[in-house]
Amino acid sequence: MTLRSANVTQGAERAPNRSLFYAMGYTKEELDRPLIGVVSAYSEIVPGHAHLDKIADAVKAGVRMAGGTPILIPSIGVCDGIAMGHIGMKYSLASRELIADSVETMTMAHQLDGLVLIPNCDKIVPGMVMAAVRLNLPAVVCSGGPMLAGRYDGADSSLSKMFEAVGAYKAGLIDEEKLTECERDCCPGCGSCAGMYTANSMNCLCEAIGIALPGNGTVPAVSNKRVLLAKHAGMAIMSLVEKNITARDIINEVSIRNALACDMALGCSSNSVLHLLAIANEAGVPLNLELFNEMSAKVPNLCHLAPAGPTHMQDLDRAGGIPAVQAELLKKGLLDAGALTVTGKTLGENVAGAKILDTNAIRPIDDPYSPTGGIQILWGNLAPDGCVVKRSAVAPEMLKHTGPARVFNSEEEAINSIYNGRIHDGDVVVIRYEGPKGGPGMREMLNPTSALAGMKLDKTVALITDGRFSGASRGASIGHVCPEAASGGPIGLVQEGDLIEIDIPNASIQLKVSDEELAARRAAYVQPEPNVKTGWLARYARLVSGANHGAVMQ
Repeated sequence: MTLRSANVTQGAERAPNRSLFYAMGYTKEELDRPLIGVVSAYSEIVPGHAHLDKIADAVKAGVRMAGGTPILIPSIGVCDGIAMGHIGMKYSLASRELIADSVETMTMAHQLDGLVLIPNCDKIVPGMVMAAVRLNLPAVVCSGGPMLAGRYDGADSSLSKMFEAVGAYKAGLIDEEKLTECERDCCPGCGSCAGMYTANSMNCLCEAIGIALPGNGTVPAVSNKRVLLAKHAGMAIMSLVEKNITARDIINEVSIRNALACDMALGCSSNSVLHLLAIANEAGVPLNLELFNEMSAKVPNLCHLAPAGPTHMQDLDRAGGIPAVQAELLKKGLLDAGALTVTGKTLGENVAGAKILDTNAIRPIDDPYSPTGGIQILWGNLAPDGCVVKRSAVAPEMLKHTGPARVFNSEEEAINSIYNGRIHDGDVVVIRYEGPKGGPGMREMLNPTSALAGMKLDKTVALITDGRFSGASRGASIGHVCPEAASGGPIGLVQEGDLIEIDIPNASIQLKVSDEELAARRAAYVQPEPNVKTGWLARYARLVSGANHGAVMQ
């Protein structure tokens, strides 16, 4: 086996390189083995990452047991919940590119032979996977696992309930004592927040696409099985290095379609659209929004995890996890069972014998929540290049809705109006200049959507934005409107009171204004000044693509 690390460990010419390894305490025996980067996003600012030091230790043990030399490397990571509702959220999506670039930098600079990637939360997972397929070397993802559900008001709860409680408090539906109770009890410990939010969506899709071991998406963070999984991930990378199975051998057109099918069945976050587009871009696989709707039309929705329903990740795990979902999809030929995975086996081999153990968490394929998938792409004169909605989290009465536009040029403007009772039944809240360029950084709109839900307006009010939504958002929350306002999109021409017609079943979103009127508005349109003019976010705004291309750097 030819090792990349020989470039820094072998031959007389590399004596200076070896001397620096010896300075850190590495032995000759360790340098003669494959060097495996263990990329950990451990920090003390992200609850999903607070325990990743333990996961990294377990991965390192697995690497050593299988004959490799593990080398710990750090990664940054933003906690979307803590960054929510202020300027910090502008950095979240943009950090995905920094993470991918930093993993590439550390791997190439030090000539590592393989990677075990240890993320857990929203942008860290796709950022690391993007790096793996860009580098095209052996790689395994081993996430930190989901948080257990908390308890609030006599029921299991998670972060989405906390945000909705703020809206309920602002509407006078609960008092401060009840708000404090939710604040104290909804997030009971480490792990990625307990619903099918973006972090858990991407960790499940890593399993579905084959770059992670079975259990990666659902085994709770506090379970002993999570430590066992980490040790097995360390062993798995050594097998991949020995066989020279690389990230693009696993992540390709077939496995990406498999991931899309699981996305629809699970009811994943709408952010999964952005991240799958970005991963496909790095892998050199053509992927467009039309394929999401093609998959949605034929893959039924089998899971209604929070915020779409009352179940949480621990329930999905107990019900059989992703293998049980995949086994159901295989019954209808909706997956390619021959796709290679990091176990060294095919998807079909991995899920042989898997079955649903709790139909409250996973519906049988012949009795789904809906015959169509969890994500829907809409098109129309308001979004010529498409927009995204998590259909599985929309109340039936809001699948078709027409109402007057209530127009805001920032999240702050919108949330102020919502909190002060100025949004009413039937309204369509429009928040613009929050896209990848306009934000910049495409902030999540969890505060506005949760406020509407907490005020019991999620079944009567729609929200449309060129920004995006947290996986914890529910209701008729339509994001990723393309082109965005800052790129001259029609969403920048909407005026207060314009009628907007939403038809999710028919994939349509229309601004009920004549072409002539829109042309006149465009002629009079003046582009606002950029929101950010300095720092790396200004550079990001200049280089980032539209959301319909995954908001990747160009």
